[in-house]
Amino acid sequence: MATVLVVEDDEKIGRLLTSSLRANGHTPSWQRTGSGARAAAATTSYDLVLLDLQLPDIDGVDVCRELRQRQPDCVIVMLTARRDEMDVVVGLEAGADDYLFKPFRMTELLARVRAHLRRSPPAAAPAEPVTVGDLTVDTASRRAFVGTRALTLRPKEFDLLARLIAQPGVAISREQLMADVWDEHWFGSTKTLDVHIAALRQRLGQASDSAAAGVPVITTLRRHGYRLDP
Repeated sequence: MATVLVVEDDEKIGRLLTSSLRANGHTPSWQRTGSGARAAAATTSYDLVLLDLQLPDIDGVDVCRELRQRQPDCVIVMLTARRDEMDVVVGLEAGADDYLFKPFRMTELLARVRAHLRRSPPAAAPAEPVTVGDLTVDTASRRAFVGTRALTLRPKEFDLLARLIAQPGVAISREQLMADVWDEHWFGSTKTLDVHIAALRQRLGQASDSAAAGVPVITTLRRHGYRLDP
């Protein structure tokens, strides 16, 4: 059971989301405005947020950015009627973990919720710490280090890094990464994977310095997937 914040100004959609989440064992809280979401996040910790980007008072991207800063471990899924790809990318870069276009199927949304709330180690992740160059990933304690410097990673970023380091030098398809890290029955676009890869590259780059020159790199394989190279 998870605590879920629903941020949605549409009465019909808000009621449908809260009733469906409750029927699936979660504890939903519903806010109709960005300011309401801010206030709720200031007093309550949430496992997941369903965030409408078109709110009546504050732009949803700004709300997303603030929620991410306030609750770094919370999963944020954007709900948007904006079909422009750049709007989606901006939202993901603001801290969202995923997105769904309106109108959406409730079965798809619940599948996304289930996938994002999964906290078990991803498939193929080893039980013992794995070190490649100056990067060490320990799935048992859910910690990652570059040299002696700890990496601050969001839950899915950690899971993705753990999956990649489990098979260093091996090409892993996009479909396999989505199945192992998110869910084997994943619906829709895999753009969220690209944004998580970009975030991982940035965090590895920031942690890399003269004392940790052997940081592995994530190589993009066009029309296939990714590979972690020493």
